Amino acid sequence: MRILVVDDDTVFRDELSDLLRDDGHTVAPAPSVVKALEALEQDEVDVVLTDLKMPRQGGLELLREVRKRWPRTLVVMVTGYATVETALEAMKLGAFDYLRKPFRIDQVRETLQLVAQEREFESPPEAYRDPLREARALAAGGRHEVLFFTEERVPDEPHLHVEPLDPENPHRLADRTEAYLDEHPSTAVVLANGERLLEHHRLEDIVGVLDRLRTDLSGHGPLRVGFNPRRVPPAAAVALGSAVSAEETHATLEALANPIRRKALLRLSEGPASFGEAMQAAGLDDSPKMSFHLRKLVEAGLARHEGESYRLTSRGEAGARLLRDATFLPPTGDSGNLAFPGRRTGANRDHH
Repeated sequence: MRILVVDDDTVFRDELSDLLRDDGHTVAPAPSVVKALEALEQDEVDVVLTDLKMPRQGGLELLREVRKRWPRTLVVMVTGYATVETALEAMKLGAFDYLRKPFRIDQVRETLQLVAQEREFESPPEAYRDPLREARALAAGGRHEVLFFTEERVPDEPHLHVEPLDPENPHRLADRTEAYLDEHPSTAVVLANGERLLEHHRLEDIVGVLDRLRTDLSGHGPLRVGFNPRRVPPAAAVALGSAVSAEETHATLEALANPIRRKALLRLSEGPASFGEAMQAAGLDDSPKMSFHLRKLVEAGLARHEGESYRLTSRGEAGARLLRDATFLPPTGDSGNLAFPGRRTGANRDHH
């Protein structure tokens, strides 16, 4: 795992960095928010461990900047000063978790294990689809004109227009789609070889392009993105699924990405549970932290609190199915947008 440790205390920063390296992680230390941002601009990072209180700029300022510029990078707040309320406030702003000093290295390892679990939201083999078949299926009924972006040579067909994919210029996807929409209002877009975009650009940049495509196509037709699962890490697969989904599905996926909330949701799928039963299922011994995660499930419309127990809503039941299948399929009645691991057939399989 690629970790950025941010703390103005040189001894603490270096000791924690050395311990994490001993565990096999790639670690970069930074003494300030300014240096941390410089490091993030140079290299992609999985998780930032940052002190909350530092001179001039603190962890909250760093958190806001990371959430804005690198939304797929997780931030864990480290504090020896703030109250639990302040740490929870950081989580409301988007921090993945918090650690209170002094802490043991095994507590850091447990938190990093949760980070790893968040990135293990993969699709099973039966979810694989052929992007060309998806494009042809959308074009078959004549309801949509389909733009199919691919690196493979495929001839145009009725209602299916093939566009060459330029991995080095992802914004051309949205530019070409917007121009095509001017002449064909009922347009759907299918993108093959999504992993090729990630070879040339940061995940955040590609997510931004897909967000733009999804917005452009809203009310016109679905967006479907295929990718080679052997070349796309689980975290990127989740990000692609979230980017192409409609807003309410996006909120569901965001809620389910957290492993603590996944465990709680799966427990609730077995039946109503008390706060203590949900906390036990989530493997937590921190009541304020558990309250935060249950509240997120309620706010996302996945669970409701009735008396002394929590139970799933209908959306929560769909979320539990999504968890088990992890296909990124949107719920019934949604836009039809979809990200899927693409099965390629014939001699071109895994060519890239």
